[in-house]
Amino acid sequence: SFESAPIFAADATKKADPKAQAAKAAKAVKSGPTFNRKAKKIRTKVTFHRPRTLKKERNPKYPRISAPPRNKLDHYQILKFPLTTESAMKKIEDNNTLVFIVDLRADKKKIKAAVKKMYDIQAKKVNTLIRLA
Repeated sequence: SFESAPIFAADATKKADPKAQAAKAAKAVKSGPTFNRKAKKIRTKVTFHRPRTLKKERNPKYPRISAPPRNKLDHYQILKFPLTTESAMKKIEDNNTLVFIVDLRADKKKIKAAVKKMYDIQAKKVNTLIRLA
């Protein structure tokens, strides 16, 4: 009881200085266990969805394909060979019509362009027939 009297006297002098008291309180709060502690997130749903993470754009170190792809259906591939049967020859003589065996993947516009490029002939129209080749 005798030693506690001087502590009271020291406390009484600190109460007189409000700035020092405020600084002491601030220091106590900052050094306390709850300072800078993140508040616990309140969960409102029972299911957990993982957060969507950052998806970066691709930045390749080298090209995966070394050369551009070759056009597999060029005019040499489209027109395979002219048909030389008797009926085809008759069409050439009588109807001024050429008969070619062509690639199955070629459409009429591609056939027309291939005939123009290969034989320098402007085809009036193209008739197609899918047959057993």
